[in-house]
Amino acid sequence: MKTAADLLEVDQLPVPKVPAWARPRGEVPRDVDAGFMAGVALNSLDNLVRSAPVWGGVWRQRLALKSAAAATRLLGRAEEESALRDAHVFRAAGHDPGPAGKVLLAWRRLASRSTTLDEELVRSIAELLELKWDEALADVVRNAEDLVSSSRPGPVAAAELAAELYRVRPDAELLAFWLADVVLAQKLRWPVPVPLLMGQVNAACFKAGEPRRRIRPGGEGWGRVVLVAYAQAAAEACDLGAELGRRAAQLLAVAPRLRAKGSAEVVQLLLDDDALPGSWSSVKLSARGARRLFERLQELGAAREFSGRPTFRLYGL
Repeated sequence: MKTAADLLEVDQLPVPKVPAWARPRGEVPRDVDAGFMAGVALNSLDNLVRSAPVWGGVWRQRLALKSAAAATRLLGRAEEESALRDAHVFRAAGHDPGPAGKVLLAWRRLASRSTTLDEELVRSIAELLELKWDEALADVVRNAEDLVSSSRPGPVAAAELAAELYRVRPDAELLAFWLADVVLAQKLRWPVPVPLLMGQVNAACFKAGEPRRRIRPGGEGWGRVVLVAYAQAAAEACDLGAELGRRAAQLLAVAPRLRAKGSAEVVQLLLDDDALPGSWSSVKLSARGARRLFERLQELGAAREFSGRPTFRLYGL
């Protein structure tokens, strides 16, 4: 386990920012413009990913939470980010997380695994999304390797895979979005995928016509929509990275002042994951000691309390 001093030795590089002129503003009618924006934004995001920031874990998990909330809304459910966070953190080991909780687990798994795409993994995600596995899904997964090795740009390959999966299994739209991010990560040679596309599904770029109907994978304008969505998602991911980078710098600055045994482990967990319960404990740190540590971190501006409750509190970067 790293000590507070070890954490301080990590260089904190500036977070790349997507310029305003590369961020989608309103409708983007031409494919060439959408492709240009996506290229610029994803280049900034690629630089962020390759810098391997110490806060990369919490960054990916916050994006996973955003994607899961968008996915549950697509399913017609009411759970928002705070409810999903509560359900995940306080779920007892071995208990069924429920439909919304399983969606969150699927996107958390996306944000914490390698980009390797194999049938066994995708089958486990399909199970979380309550999808029946069949040969049609297996064929799409097998064909994904050809898309990844093709000369198609990353977001184009991602859009094509999602469209193909939706064509053979319209009930598997969530899985199509999930796989799109894996394909993008493979094309860009990222070590771990970044949850992006699903987080934009409720954005204006996915709506077309009168009344404004959501464009489905493979529908008219789908390719351009995915380019615009990835441009916006990459810009927002960089913005989130800048915010978390500032918060992480504050956490690392106060880390040497923390005297509690096990404090370095808590600091590392705050950098790695979305949130920790106030009742968290370990071999080195009791639940009571952890509560005092979280309160101290909050006083120092190095951690936030998310719930606003007097009990069952949640702390994170």
